[in-house]
Amino acid sequence: MNLPKVFRHAKILSVGNLKPVFKQPHTLLLIQPLRNETYLRNTFNWNKQPFSTYPQVFYGLKSKSCTVNHNLDLSEGSDSGSKNNGQQGEGGDSGGNQNNSNNSNNADNPGNGNKGDGSGKGGDGSGDNTSPRSPFENIHRTLHILETTLQRPSIPEVYPQVLALPIARRPLFPGFYKAVVIKDPHVTAAVKELMKRGQPYVGAFLLKDEELDVDTITDIAQVYKVGVFSQITSVFPANGGHDENSLTAVLYPHRRIRINELLPPLPANASEAEIISQPVQQTSETSANKEPEPQYATSFLEDYNVSLVNVENLNDEQYNRKNQVIRAITSEIVAVFKDIATLNPLFRDQIANFSMSQSAGNVFEEPAKLADFAAAVSTGEPNELQEVLESLVIEERLQKALLVLKKELVNAQLQSKISKEVESKIAKRQREYYLMEQLKGIKKELGIESDGKDKLIEKFKEKADKLAMPDNVKKVFDEEVNKLAHLEPAASEFNVTRNYLDWLTQIPWGQSSPENYNIKHAMKVLDDDHYGLQDVKDRILEFIAVGKLRGTVEGKILCFVGPPGVGKTSIGKSIARALSRQFYRFSVGGLTDVAEIKGHRRTYVGAMPGKVVQALKKVQTENPLILIDEVDKIGRGHQGDPSSALLELLDPEQNSSFLDHYMDVPINLSKVLFVCTANVVDTIPVPLLDRMEVIHLSGYVADEKVAIASKYLVPTAKEMAGLQNSDVQLQQDAIETLIRSYCRESGVRNLKKHIDKIYRKAALKIVRDIGDEELASEELDNVETETSEKTKTNGATTTTEPRKPLNVPSNIHVGITAENLKDYVGPPLWHSDRLYDKTPPGVVMGLAWTSMGGSALYVESTLDSILSTTSKPSLSKTGQLGDVMKESTTIAYTFAKSLMARQYPENKFFERASIHLHAPEGATPKDGPSAGITMATSLLSLALSKSLDPTIAMTGELTLTGKVLKVGGIREKAVAAKRSGVSTLIFPKANTNDWEELPENIKEGLTGVPVSDYDEVFNFVFGPLSKEQVKQVWESMLASQSVESEDKKEVAEITGQL
Repeated sequence: MNLPKVFRHAKILSVGNLKPVFKQPHTLLLIQPLRNETYLRNTFNWNKQPFSTYPQVFYGLKSKSCTVNHNLDLSEGSDSGSKNNGQQGEGGDSGGNQNNSNNSNNADNPGNGNKGDGSGKGGDGSGDNTSPRSPFENIHRTLHILETTLQRPSIPEVYPQVLALPIARRPLFPGFYKAVVIKDPHVTAAVKELMKRGQPYVGAFLLKDEELDVDTITDIAQVYKVGVFSQITSVFPANGGHDENSLTAVLYPHRRIRINELLPPLPANASEAEIISQPVQQTSETSANKEPEPQYATSFLEDYNVSLVNVENLNDEQYNRKNQVIRAITSEIVAVFKDIATLNPLFRDQIANFSMSQSAGNVFEEPAKLADFAAAVSTGEPNELQEVLESLVIEERLQKALLVLKKELVNAQLQSKISKEVESKIAKRQREYYLMEQLKGIKKELGIESDGKDKLIEKFKEKADKLAMPDNVKKVFDEEVNKLAHLEPAASEFNVTRNYLDWLTQIPWGQSSPENYNIKHAMKVLDDDHYGLQDVKDRILEFIAVGKLRGTVEGKILCFVGPPGVGKTSIGKSIARALSRQFYRFSVGGLTDVAEIKGHRRTYVGAMPGKVVQALKKVQTENPLILIDEVDKIGRGHQGDPSSALLELLDPEQNSSFLDHYMDVPINLSKVLFVCTANVVDTIPVPLLDRMEVIHLSGYVADEKVAIASKYLVPTAKEMAGLQNSDVQLQQDAIETLIRSYCRESGVRNLKKHIDKIYRKAALKIVRDIGDEELASEELDNVETETSEKTKTNGATTTTEPRKPLNVPSNIHVGITAENLKDYVGPPLWHSDRLYDKTPPGVVMGLAWTSMGGSALYVESTLDSILSTTSKPSLSKTGQLGDVMKESTTIAYTFAKSLMARQYPENKFFERASIHLHAPEGATPKDGPSAGITMATSLLSLALSKSLDPTIAMTGELTLTGKVLKVGGIREKAVAAKRSGVSTLIFPKANTNDWEELPENIKEGLTGVPVSDYDEVFNFVFGPLSKEQVKQVWESMLASQSVESEDKKEVAEITGQL
């Protein structure tokens, strides 16, 4: 809206300045004398209040289509009567300036005020006076109106009932605009009706629940009672006009109000038509007796489903402008505003606008507005801002506003600090980048260095020229180099391509290490590294001999299976040393990701090739020895089955073109010698096991352990303890006692731990025997020689000189024998070779195979109730037996009853005996069929009341007809039998080949008895027995049991009498 020039000046001039402007006759005569009279009459409406200032707020109302009709009457008395609501025409002494009605002006409602009494010439205000006037009279009349009737927009001082509009998250403060979105169609219709009727006033109240988003108030507890009386300056559609039921309203708060009463919206189940249709007429008698209810300007809103509230105005309490506390707080607020303005440009603009809109020109004159402004522009908590709004005491309001503003200052300081830190880092990086680019440009111009990308490509090409890449790999390499040349270094694909080319040029294409197929050299290496294991060494020598004849050893996958500590991994190292190959080891125990074997796709972040490609990169040869450890413990997860990925890797027919997911080119692994290790073969998948040549490594016997300890373990432990130059001797008897009483397992790992412990104890003993004086002098010499090399780093002394070892005097001697061995390793764990030196009837030694090697397994049988001619038979089993072993127990019990009934029918033991069978060490799970003949022998030993030779051990699976079937682990069981002092071993005849393959040192002192039927076992352990002898045994057992029963009865009777 373009205002006349005089009103554009009025924005910044006071009335004192306006009047001289208006009184310049030449300005009004020469510039637009009466052209804007009609325009001004339709634009402004001024009241009788004296005009003191023309604040910017009013201009905001004008510019935003204020709904109050501003009509400045500049016409004669005849025109004003027909257009002005409640305003008399000009021409009388009082008619021109008197407003006889309080109704607001509205263009839609015709004037209903009293007509004027005419001008001095008799006009009545109805426009009947048509006598002409001279131009000078009109100019004089216009100047008179401008000087006497200039007024502000008419805002009702009292507005007892308003439409309640709930506001979320922040309250409104008088004098500061806020736009709100109204979504409720009922409230939207009500707002539009208010604008249409010229009553654009609402009450804005803050919701207590920040998450609540409503446009009506159903309960007074939903909002704070103190709000603001606001004028709707403009409305426009919300969401770009897509939603017809919602609109955005710009509110300008004028003053504080408090809710006295809430008129909630219409009930949800009642429509507007029903409420409107309710009878509203009453009889004249009733109307006469009832006082008329007050009618509000918003009474028509009762027909809308909106919230109405009855309110009262809240006025600030009077205060002393010279109050020092108020002035001090005001000064502090101004100071805080200055600090925030230096940190936050947004605050700087808001403060500037606030200063321009101040009518007083001095913030100390209006501290209440300053407090409201501080709260309005801050981002404090809603409850804190509401407290500022509710404060009517100016000093209290200023203090609360200062608190909110202080928090805003802290946030601004923190934001500024973070911003400066980020800007500093960015500036540093930009400076470094700029300097580096300059340096590159200078070097490039001088020819000192070419572009980094070009140099990188040259390096890749140089490395590729030294390799014998296959044609398909060379083609891929050229494509990737060409792609790298066209990529920008800042592109993400650049690093991916560079890393791929790096891996592609680090694989040893065509590079092989010379192999050594010398049998004597291989024998020497194997004998130096391992004692015993002759069958394993022979198999390796055969493997090398074939490789010597063929010129290569490709196509062989070896798998060493044996208990822990027998040297499976070290044998792999020895093979690599014997063949002069590079050695690489990785474990697949617990591996669940296929990508560890086959590599990741290059599309993934941090993608890498698989373990095999990494091994080739490290060893830099095509023919290394790769040891895959713990292949029996490979896992399986949601990333795939690694054991299936090993099928391609370990298949000689497929690994000549192994495809890694990352490399994506065929890699020839046929020259790689793969060696796998496992403890058991049961958990290895059958397809994978079928691709490997299994070599079993059994445990060591006592004499082998003694030799290994003397030749390998003792020297190593002595050197690791720093006693290689000391007189510390571990005697032979001490080693034998250590093996016999502490380390009975199949491997030597536990033996190595005990020997290391012995030498550590010896080292401690030597240091204590030397004494502190001699040790201190040695350390002092070391310190004096190292002083020059020491430096201070972060307050700690450091040195580059290694610590000199302590010289042990030659007169110090430590000897470890069997007598003082317990001083070093503690009391022995085993005190005898066997659990029973003399076995009672029903006890038989069996043999078991475990992942740790072989072990002795006793089977015990005994009666669990008194045996009589009337007792009933039963069998109970304990010892944590597995399902297969429980079946073997049932088979052995049935076979024993069958044998006794068939050969010794007069012995009724199994028909009357209640038997309990137990396998000792109940905490150890046991399973397998090889204890069948042991259980049958135990039951028959109990039935015949005959003890067995404690040096006899047996193993074999038994059938119901008495056949003895083949079992596994004969070597481990033989080792366990010899370790337990067994002289006779009974085993299935089907295992004769396994027995014959045993080394002589294991079979020495051990007699093997192969059997195919249990009758052979029975005759060997019990000897020839006649039926009469067996009958006498049965009768003697009954007699002894009856005597025991009578004795127990007598004891019970005597006890009862007592």
